[in-house]
Amino acid sequence: MANKNPIPLNSSSAFVDTEVRQKKNECYADVESGLWGWQCKSSMIAKENCALRCLSTPCYELIYASDPLEEGEKDLFRSQEFKFCMHKLSMGESLEGIKGSFDY
Repeated sequence: MANKNPIPLNSSSAFVDTEVRQKKNECYADVESGLWGWQCKSSMIAKENCALRCLSTPCYELIYASDPLEEGEKDLFRSQEFKFCMHKLSMGESLEGIKGSFDY
């Protein structure tokens, strides 16, 4: 299974959504090409979980690994936590305290 590095940012201290979207699209392409294994192509939600893991393995492990997304699930709180995690990771900050940082 592939392991991607954190998103390299063009600016020294900014977290740019367009870069994240571009990287996520690259992850979807990697999943579709089979780079992440057949199980990642078994369903739309499997593809989404694999794309999130591709986007940021440390953040996926922290936010989703113990309870992966399920078919039809839209979890806006965990989505915000994931984005916050990626932001902190891009800034070189600790990931401590991210999980549960948004009210459920």
